Amino acid sequence: MKKHTSLSVRQILVMAALLLAFSAMTLFLFSFRQDEKRFLNITSRLFVDEMTANTLNMHYSLAFPAEYGIYDYSVILPGYSAEGTRNGQIAAENTLAALKSIHTENLSDQDAYLHCLLVRSLENSLKLGSFTYYREFLSPSSGMQIQLPVLLAEYAFRCKRDVEDYLKLLDQTDEYLASLLTYEQEKAAAGLLMPAFALQKVREQCDTVVTKEDLENGTHFLQATFQERLEALCRQGKVTLEEAQEYRMQNDRLLKTVLLPAYTALGDGLILLEDDSIQLTGLAALPQGSEYYQALLASETGSYRSVEQIQKLLAQQFSSVYNSMQQLVTQRPEIAERYASQEGIAFPYTDVSQMLADLQRRMIDGFPAIPGSSASVTVKAVSESLEDYCAPAFYLTAPLDDSSSNVIYINQKKTPSGLELYTTLAHEGYPGHLYQTVYNNRTSANAGERPVRELLWYGGYLEGWALYTEFLSFDYASDLLLEHGLEEEALLTRIEKYNRSLQLCLYSMLDIMIHYEGASYQQISAILENFGIADEASAQAIYTYIALEPCNYLKYYLGYLELINLKDSAVQLWGPEYTDYRFHCFLLDAGPSDFTSLRELLSRWEPETEPSVLHHTLQVPSVPEQDLQLPCGLYRRLGEILIGQHRAYHPVIKVPAGVSLLHGFDSHRGGIALTLNGVSDPFLLRQDIDAVVAASLSDFYALKTAPS
Repeated sequence: MKKHTSLSVRQILVMAALLLAFSAMTLFLFSFRQDEKRFLNITSRLFVDEMTANTLNMHYSLAFPAEYGIYDYSVILPGYSAEGTRNGQIAAENTLAALKSIHTENLSDQDAYLHCLLVRSLENSLKLGSFTYYREFLSPSSGMQIQLPVLLAEYAFRCKRDVEDYLKLLDQTDEYLASLLTYEQEKAAAGLLMPAFALQKVREQCDTVVTKEDLENGTHFLQATFQERLEALCRQGKVTLEEAQEYRMQNDRLLKTVLLPAYTALGDGLILLEDDSIQLTGLAALPQGSEYYQALLASETGSYRSVEQIQKLLAQQFSSVYNSMQQLVTQRPEIAERYASQEGIAFPYTDVSQMLADLQRRMIDGFPAIPGSSASVTVKAVSESLEDYCAPAFYLTAPLDDSSSNVIYINQKKTPSGLELYTTLAHEGYPGHLYQTVYNNRTSANAGERPVRELLWYGGYLEGWALYTEFLSFDYASDLLLEHGLEEEALLTRIEKYNRSLQLCLYSMLDIMIHYEGASYQQISAILENFGIADEASAQAIYTYIALEPCNYLKYYLGYLELINLKDSAVQLWGPEYTDYRFHCFLLDAGPSDFTSLRELLSRWEPETEPSVLHHTLQVPSVPEQDLQLPCGLYRRLGEILIGQHRAYHPVIKVPAGVSLLHGFDSHRGGIALTLNGVSDPFLLRQDIDAVVAASLSDFYALKTAPS
C-alpha cells in the first residue's frame, strides 16, 4: 500500500494562488475575445444591412459586393416614410446600446478608434432624428431632384448585373420621388415648409432636368451615357449586341414612362403646396430651431465646439487674414489698384491635363504617395440641362474597392479658366478630394480597416481638407507664375487667396447669425454693405443661399480651421520633428473623423523616426559608382517606393559616373530624367509600387550605359 504524502499549508496556498491566477487569465482572455467578437459582429451586420437597404448607395460604395460577403440582394431605392424613419431611429438606438456595452480596452487600437467614431456619430444622428421635418431633401441648390440624374448618369456598368440593377432602380424612381413629395406635404402640415419662391425653383428644375423633347429626340444625357456604358461592356464581351439593344429599349421606355412622369408629378404636387405667406428666415425663427442648428452644425462639420467658441475662432481668423492682406497692399499699392480694377490674372496653363500634372508635381514634397497602381482621372462637363443648378465642380467619390478610375465634373457655366480652374482642380482632384479618397480607400484596405467605416460621413474633414489644399494651390500657382517671370500675377494670386478666405469666413459668420441668432435680411444686408457689397441683388442672393443651405459654408471653412488648429497642435507636440509631410500623413492615415476624435488621436500619435540617410544601391556592372543625393521632392517619393510602406527620407543611391539626375520629377507620368554623357534619357517608373521591394531595384531602372 502506497503512502500518500500530505500537502503543506504553504503548498496548498501556492496551488490556490496559481489556480486563481489561471482562472483570472482565462476570464480575461474570454472577455477580451468576447468584446472583439461582438464588435466584429455588430459592425459587420451594420455594414451589410446598410448596403443591402440601398442599392444606389451600395453601388457607389462597393464595386464588388461579393468580396464583402454580399452575394444576394434585392434592388432597392428607398424613399421616405414616417414609419421607416421611426424604425431607423429604433435601430440606431439598439446599435448604440450594443456598442456602449463593449469594453473598448479589449479592442485593438484601430477598432477602439472606430468604436469611438461610431458612438459619437450615432449619438448625433439620434439628436438630429428627433427633428423629423427640419431636413430638406429638395433644396433648390443641392436637392435630390438634381443629384439623382447625375448619380444615374455615372452609375458604373462593370458587368451585366449592373445594367439590370440600374434598370430596376430606374423603374423605382417614381415611387422615390413620390415619397419626397409626401415628405414635403408632411413638412407643410408641421408648419416647416420652404417659401413659395424656393418651391418654384424646384419645380423649374423638375421641368428642365428631364424633358419629353430630349427623350423623343434621343438626346437626353441619361440616354447618351447609358449608350456609352453599354458599348464599353460590348467591347469587353460582357454583353452581346442583342442584349445591348434590348437594354437600350428598356432604358428609353423607363425614362419616358417612369422618370419623366415622376418629375412631372413632383412638380405638379409642389404647386399645390406653394404658400406666399411663408417668409424666408433662418432656423432660429422655427420652434427649437437653434437647438436643431447646433445638432446640424456638429453633424455637418464634425466640430463639437460651442457656437460661441466657433464665432471666436472665425473672428480671430478673419482678423489675421485681413491684416496679412493689408500688409501686402500697403507694401505694393499698385497691385491693390490692379486687383480692384478686376483685370484678369494671366495664367500660363489653359489645359486641364497640364494643370493636374503641375499640381501633382508640386505636391510631391509635402504629401505621401498613393499606394498601389496609378489612379486615372477623367474631367467631364456637366450636362447643359444641369448647369444652372449644379455646383461649379464636384468629384464623384470612387468605390471603396475600386479607385483606379475617377471622375471630376466641371460646370463650364460657373467655372472660368485660368487660376480659378487651377484651384478648383486642386480642390476636387490633387491634392484634394480625389487624392484623399483614393489614398484613404487603399490604405484602409491595406490596414484591414473594417468596411463599416465607409458608412460614416464627415463633411468637415472632407471639405476642410479640400479647402486646405485649395488654399495651398494658390501658393503653387504663385510659384508657377514666378517661374514664368510674372511677379505681379503672383502677387495678385496671393490677394485672391486672402479674398477667398475672407469671403468664406464672412459667410460662415453670417450663417451663425442667421440660423442661431435669428438675424433678418435687413441686418445681414447692412453688414454686407459695410464690407463693400452694396448691390441689392447680390445681398439678396447671399442671404437666400445661406438661409436655404444652413451650415454649408461652415462645413468648408470651419472644417479648414479645425485642420489648421490640429496643425498648430502638431507643431507644439512634435517640436523639431514636425514637418508638413508628417502632419499630412497623420491626417490621411487617421481618415475622415470628427475633430474631437482627431485631437484625441493626435495626442497619442507618435511620428515615425526619420533616418538622416538611407542607403540603397543600384548596381550597374563595370561602371565606377558615385553617391548622389536625390533632389527635394523626388527623394520622398523614391524613398517610399524603395522600401514599400515604411517611409524613408533622403535616400542615397549609387549611380554610374557621368550619370546625373536632372532636377524635377513628373509624378503624373511617373518618369525620372537622367543624363548620360550629356545626353538626356527618360526612364519610366513602374506604377505597381505596392509589390516592389528593395531587392528588386533593378526592375525600376533600365540604365543604359554607353561604351566609354
